[in-house]
Amino acid sequence: MTREVFITHVEREQEALRSFLLALCCGKKDDADDLAQDALVKAYLSSAGYQDKGKFRSWLFKIAHNTFLNHKASCRTMESIDEARTLLSNTSAESSFAHQDLYLALRTLPPKERSAITLFYLSGYSIKEIATIIDTSEDAVKKQLSRGRDKLKEKLKV
Repeated sequence: MTREVFITHVEREQEALRSFLLALCCGKKDDADDLAQDALVKAYLSSAGYQDKGKFRSWLFKIAHNTFLNHKASCRTMESIDEARTLLSNTSAESSFAHQDLYLALRTLPPKERSAITLFYLSGYSIKEIATIIDTSEDAVKKQLSRGRDKLKEKLKV
């Protein structure tokens, strides 16, 4: 893949990538931006090996997901929404974020469940595509979605 082709693909997918990482980082924009930058650097460095057999977005999201998992301490799992709310209240602009309750609830999920929920509901990927992105089986994705939904219903009192 040439540099120009890579740039064209990235320009088309950049907003989706940032939205995906923002959800994984529970609304922490600075963390999401840092991870996006890391993921894009990793993608560029491995772009020579990219096979145009699948979607560029899936390939990029897989790199971003792995980058997130490697940095998951920046978005540690909370025990409750109240614990997450306390943490966020100490960070100025984060507390006024539009989807605060959802991100607070997502923060309580383990990273694998958070990834599955984010990819399925916020990014619109199929179970098969999610399995490819997070490198697991379709059955595992279904279980992660089910557990994640149950936990979110409980946390959000839906």
